[in-house]
Amino acid sequence: MPVNLKDIASISGMSGLYRIVSPTRSGVIIETLDDKASRLVAQSKHRISLLHEISIYTEDAEVTVPLADVFERIRQKFGLEIPVNSKSSNNELYSFIQEVIPDYDRSRVYVSDIKKLVTWYAIVGKYVPFTEAEANPEPAAAPEPALTEPTTAESESKES
Repeated sequence: MPVNLKDIASISGMSGLYRIVSPTRSGVIIETLDDKASRLVAQSKHRISLLHEISIYTEDAEVTVPLADVFERIRQKFGLEIPVNSKSSNNELYSFIQEVIPDYDRSRVYVSDIKKLVTWYAIVGKYVPFTEAEANPEPAAAPEPALTEPTTAESESKES
């Protein structure tokens, strides 16, 4: 996965994104994803959505695109600076999502969802590191051969 969203959460009623730090008896300790990195306690009454559990609907009812994959597609296509923001027009936002996920479900993905996606991408791009996938993974190194007596060629080269 190109970006790890396991500890990143959105909390209803609170703007921005948060890193889950640790659980408490009455909720979880969270840290804001901003320059201040303030810590607070989100109580069990708050609705917490972990970003790694969020997906975008596609026209195929059986298939959704995980948010981490959507972020990776955006990064590959646009880099960290995307051409839209949450204040862009509806047509610009729909055009943007169409470029990233051509088969997104137009009846279940709303403008408000795209605005969240754009806002979250900006925050994640700034505070959560993207990792590069290995393009050409190297084959596993062969085990070192067991120590044996030198061959005749090795013996001759050592004597020279």
